[in-house]
Amino acid sequence: MKIGIIIGSIREGRKGESVARWVHDQAQQRDGGTDYELIDLKTFGVPLLEWEKVPGGVKKQYPHESVHAWSAAIDACDGFVVVTPEYNHSVPGGLKNATDWLYPEWQGKAAGLVGYGSEGGVRAIEHWRLILANYSMVVVRQQVSLSTFDEFDGGEVAPNERRPEELGTLLDQVEEAAARQRS
Repeated sequence: MKIGIIIGSIREGRKGESVARWVHDQAQQRDGGTDYELIDLKTFGVPLLEWEKVPGGVKKQYPHESVHAWSAAIDACDGFVVVTPEYNHSVPGGLKNATDWLYPEWQGKAAGLVGYGSEGGVRAIEHWRLILANYSMVVVRQQVSLSTFDEFDGGEVAPNERRPEELGTLLDQVEEAAARQRS
Protein backbone atom coordinates (compact mmCIF):
# COMPACT_ATOMS: atom_id res chain seq x y z
CA MET A 1 0.00 0.00 0.00
CA LYS A 2 1.20 3.50 -0.83
CA ILE A 3 0.31 6.65 1.11
CA GLY A 4 1.25 10.03 -0.33
CA ILE A 5 2.23 12.83 2.04
CA ILE A 6 1.21 15.98 0.17
CA ILE A 7 3.07 19.22 0.87
CA GLY A 8 0.14 21.57 0.36
CA SER A 9 1.91 24.93 0.28
CA ILE A 10 3.71 26.30 -2.76
CA ARG A 11 4.90 29.55 -1.14
CA GLU A 12 8.51 30.58 -0.77
CA GLY A 13 9.67 30.13 2.83
CA ARG A 14 6.85 27.68 3.53
CA LYS A 15 6.70 25.73 6.77
CA GLY A 16 4.86 22.83 5.13
CA GLU A 17 7.99 21.19 3.81
CA SER A 18 9.36 20.85 7.36
CA VAL A 19 6.02 19.49 8.61
CA ALA A 20 5.81 16.97 5.77
CA ARG A 21 9.39 15.78 6.41
CA TRP A 22 8.48 15.26 10.09
CA VAL A 23 5.37 13.28 9.06
CA HIS A 24 7.47 11.24 6.62
CA ASP A 25 10.18 10.56 9.22
CA GLN A 26 7.57 9.38 11.73
CA ALA A 27 5.89 7.21 9.07
CA GLN A 28 9.21 5.61 8.06
CA GLN A 29 9.68 4.37 11.64
CA ARG A 30 6.48 2.31 11.49
CA ASP A 31 6.25 -1.40 10.86
CA GLY A 32 3.70 -2.84 8.53
CA GLY A 33 4.95 -2.53 4.99
CA THR A 34 3.15 0.67 3.97
CA ASP A 35 5.16 2.83 1.61
CA TYR A 36 5.01 6.57 2.44
CA GLU A 37 6.06 9.01 -0.27
CA LEU A 38 6.46 12.79 -0.15
CA ILE A 39 4.52 14.57 -2.90
CA ASP A 40 5.57 18.21 -3.23
CA LEU A 41 2.84 20.12 -5.04
CA LYS A 42 5.27 22.95 -5.79
CA THR A 43 7.38 20.72 -8.06
CA PHE A 44 4.48 20.07 -10.46
CA GLY A 45 3.72 23.65 -11.50
CA VAL A 46 -0.01 22.96 -11.85
CA PRO A 47 -1.57 25.92 -13.70
CA LEU A 48 -4.68 27.79 -12.68
CA LEU A 49 -7.79 25.83 -13.63
CA GLU A 50 -9.19 27.93 -16.47
CA TRP A 51 -10.16 25.02 -18.69
CA GLU A 52 -13.72 25.00 -19.96
CA LYS A 53 -14.12 21.26 -19.40
CA VAL A 54 -15.09 19.58 -16.13
CA PRO A 55 -12.05 17.53 -15.02
CA GLY A 56 -14.23 14.69 -13.72
CA GLY A 57 -15.57 14.02 -17.20
CA VAL A 58 -12.41 14.01 -19.34
CA LYS A 59 -11.04 10.53 -18.48
CA LYS A 60 -7.68 11.95 -17.39
CA GLN A 61 -7.08 13.64 -20.76
CA TYR A 62 -5.69 16.89 -19.39
CA PRO A 63 -4.38 19.78 -21.52
CA HIS A 64 -1.10 20.26 -19.60
CA GLU A 65 1.83 17.92 -18.96
CA SER A 66 2.13 19.28 -15.43
CA VAL A 67 -1.44 18.17 -14.69
CA HIS A 68 -0.71 14.72 -16.20
CA ALA A 69 2.28 14.41 -13.85
CA TRP A 70 0.18 15.55 -10.86
CA SER A 71 -2.54 13.09 -11.89
CA ALA A 72 -0.08 10.20 -12.07
CA ALA A 73 1.38 11.00 -8.64
CA ILE A 74 -2.06 11.12 -7.01
CA ASP A 75 -3.42 8.12 -8.93
CA ALA A 76 -0.50 5.97 -7.73
CA CYS A 77 -1.51 6.34 -4.07
CA ASP A 78 -4.05 4.41 -2.02
CA GLY A 79 -4.41 7.22 0.50
CA PHE A 80 -2.96 10.52 1.62
CA VAL A 81 -1.77 12.63 4.49
CA VAL A 82 -2.49 16.19 3.44
CA VAL A 83 -0.18 18.72 5.10
CA THR A 84 -2.08 22.00 4.87
CA PRO A 85 -1.46 25.51 6.07
CA GLU A 86 -4.37 27.73 7.00
CA TYR A 87 -4.57 30.90 4.94
CA ASN A 88 -7.18 33.52 5.83
CA HIS A 89 -9.29 31.03 7.82
CA SER A 90 -9.33 28.52 4.94
CA VAL A 91 -7.33 26.28 2.63
CA PRO A 92 -4.33 27.30 0.51
CA GLY A 93 -5.35 28.34 -3.00
CA GLY A 94 -2.61 26.40 -4.78
CA LEU A 95 -3.63 23.09 -3.24
CA LYS A 96 -7.33 23.75 -3.75
CA ASN A 97 -6.67 24.53 -7.42
CA ALA A 98 -4.55 21.39 -7.88
CA THR A 99 -7.22 19.30 -6.16
CA ASP A 100 -9.89 20.72 -8.47
CA TRP A 101 -7.92 19.67 -11.57
CA LEU A 102 -8.50 15.99 -10.75
CA TYR A 103 -11.46 13.79 -9.92
CA PRO A 104 -11.10 10.03 -10.51
CA GLU A 105 -7.62 10.09 -8.99
CA TRP A 106 -9.09 11.10 -5.60
CA GLN A 107 -12.30 9.09 -5.81
CA GLY A 108 -12.98 6.96 -2.73
CA LYS A 109 -9.47 7.11 -1.29
CA ALA A 110 -8.50 7.65 2.36
CA ALA A 111 -7.04 10.87 3.77
CA GLY A 112 -5.69 12.23 7.01
CA LEU A 113 -5.14 15.92 7.69
CA VAL A 114 -2.19 17.65 9.32
CA GLY A 115 -2.68 21.39 9.64
CA TYR A 116 -0.58 24.28 10.81
CA GLY A 117 -1.25 27.92 11.47
CA SER A 118 -1.76 30.43 14.24
CA GLU A 119 -4.74 28.37 15.46
CA GLY A 120 -3.27 25.02 14.43
CA GLY A 121 -4.79 25.03 10.96
CA VAL A 122 -8.12 23.79 12.34
CA ARG A 123 -10.29 25.88 10.00
CA ALA A 124 -8.37 24.65 6.94
CA ILE A 125 -8.74 21.07 8.20
CA GLU A 126 -12.50 21.51 8.59
CA HIS A 127 -12.77 22.97 5.08
CA TRP A 128 -10.74 20.07 3.64
CA ARG A 129 -13.16 17.62 5.26
CA LEU A 130 -16.00 19.19 3.23
CA ILE A 131 -14.00 19.45 0.01
CA LEU A 132 -12.67 15.88 0.10
CA ALA A 133 -16.13 14.50 0.87
CA ASN A 134 -17.10 15.62 -2.65
CA TYR A 135 -14.73 12.92 -3.97
CA SER A 136 -16.30 10.29 -1.68
CA MET A 137 -13.01 10.20 0.18
CA VAL A 138 -12.79 8.69 3.65
CA VAL A 139 -11.30 11.45 5.80
CA VAL A 140 -10.24 9.96 9.12
CA ARG A 141 -11.32 11.46 12.41
CA GLN A 142 -7.85 11.98 13.91
CA GLN A 143 -6.07 15.16 12.92
CA VAL A 144 -2.84 16.88 13.91
CA SER A 145 -2.98 20.65 14.45
CA LEU A 146 0.35 22.42 14.84
CA SER A 147 0.59 25.97 16.19
CA THR A 148 2.95 28.26 14.33
CA PHE A 149 3.42 30.18 17.59
CA ASP A 150 4.39 27.27 19.83
CA GLU A 151 5.56 24.40 17.63
CA PHE A 152 8.08 25.89 15.23
CA ASP A 153 11.67 26.97 15.69
CA GLY A 154 12.10 29.47 12.90
CA GLY A 155 10.91 27.66 9.79
CA GLU A 156 11.36 24.18 11.23
CA VAL A 157 8.61 22.26 12.97
CA ALA A 158 9.23 21.46 16.64
CA PRO A 159 6.10 19.49 17.61
CA ASN A 160 5.11 19.28 21.26
CA GLU A 161 5.37 15.97 23.10
CA ARG A 162 1.86 14.73 22.31
CA ARG A 163 2.07 15.17 18.52
CA PRO A 164 3.93 11.95 17.64
CA GLU A 165 1.20 9.89 19.33
CA GLU A 166 -1.52 11.90 17.56
CA LEU A 167 0.25 11.40 14.25
CA GLY A 168 0.62 7.67 14.95
CA THR A 169 -3.13 7.41 15.47
CA LEU A 170 -3.76 9.38 12.27
CA LEU A 171 -1.44 7.08 10.29
CA ASP A 172 -3.12 3.99 11.77
CA GLN A 173 -6.52 5.32 10.72
CA VAL A 174 -5.37 6.25 7.20
CA GLU A 175 -3.78 2.83 6.67
CA GLU A 176 -6.90 1.05 7.92
CA ALA A 177 -9.24 3.17 5.79
CA ALA A 178 -7.04 2.79 2.71
CA ALA A 179 -6.93 -0.98 3.17
CA ARG A 180 -10.75 -1.09 3.44
CA GLN A 181 -11.13 1.03 0.31
CA ARG A 182 -8.78 -1.24 -1.65
CA SER A 183 -10.73 -4.39 -0.81
